[in-house]
Amino acid sequence: NHLYLYDAETGQVKNQITKGSWVVRDVEYVDEARREIWFGAGGVCPGQDPYYIHLCRVCFDGTGLVVLTAGDGTHDVSFSPDRRCFLDRWSRVDQPPVTELRSAADGSLICELERADWSALLETGWRPPERFVAKGRDGATDIYGIIVRPSNFDPDRSYPVIEEIYAGPQGAFVPKAFSTLVRHHAIAELGFIVVQIDGMGTSYRSKAFHDVCCKNLVDAGFPDRILWMKAAAAQYPCMDLTRVGIYGGSAGGQNALGALLTHGDFYKVGVADCGCHDNRMDKIWWNELWMGWPVGPWYEEQSNVTLAHNLQGKLLLTVGELDRNVDPSSTMQVVNALIRADKDFDLLIVPGGGHGVGESPYASRRRMDFFVRHLLGVEPREGP
Repeated sequence: NHLYLYDAETGQVKNQITKGSWVVRDVEYVDEARREIWFGAGGVCPGQDPYYIHLCRVCFDGTGLVVLTAGDGTHDVSFSPDRRCFLDRWSRVDQPPVTELRSAADGSLICELERADWSALLETGWRPPERFVAKGRDGATDIYGIIVRPSNFDPDRSYPVIEEIYAGPQGAFVPKAFSTLVRHHAIAELGFIVVQIDGMGTSYRSKAFHDVCCKNLVDAGFPDRILWMKAAAAQYPCMDLTRVGIYGGSAGGQNALGALLTHGDFYKVGVADCGCHDNRMDKIWWNELWMGWPVGPWYEEQSNVTLAHNLQGKLLLTVGELDRNVDPSSTMQVVNALIRADKDFDLLIVPGGGHGVGESPYASRRRMDFFVRHLLGVEPREGP
């Protein structure tokens, strides 16, 4: 994820523009007259979360690299019409937004315009997520995630842990900017600790980090995720890793079911929505990017349909009848394989429902009830 200057007539590389142990996340502007590129970069500020995006500028020949933003968070910028200055709005999951006016020449601070006041939010009992970092499977790579606790959190109690998962290799998914994370907190309020983690195989880090997913979507970063949760539980004994749940949708649905099929000794309860459970029958362009072409034996070996007989724990499958993104028959093939293997599971089909139906009011309530029933051992209250 670096920039290179190409000769458009010959197709040859003239020079590499950016280099280093960081990545280019997007190109904001190309100044042809000055031969400069303005771009967002991750990992360019030592000591900060490598997923935080900072605004940078560099010349076409690779000289003059300058980082134009400074705050310890992820940045969103907008320029004045003459591009002489820009607004920099930055935040973290545990830091509400700060808006600054900065010079486009060198990034120097002109003035702070606004600093969000979150005192009224905190007075409601809302607790900001905790950022947590632990080593991955190689013992060296930092794995980043967040921990969300209920508003009435008691460190002397024991809490089941629920992971929200989406391990699609096209991006990274742990929230970085400030938000109220309503879904995470809604689940946590029922008596859980909710976590979200970016394991190896996801994007925006090194090539070696990303290559883990190559012809290997079944991995889903689980070795890193499990180590991360064990490290967090070692620091916070209130996290009960004998009661771990997991949920996700689409690729996350594939991952959530995969957790019970390949790591059922760790994950005990899973809710998988609209999962692309077999990469041979999902949309071609997404699957071939990661699993390769032509279709090889690893496609079948890593299919949740093939692995269905390994199911351990409690499983709820949800799917929309009219999903136009991931064919609903992907879920039904899993259902068929689970029946053949004589496995117990729950299934919710929503008539007329589309992709992501698991986040609809009814299906999300059923998901929370499923976790309450099987992780807390309590029968949910009937009614709305």
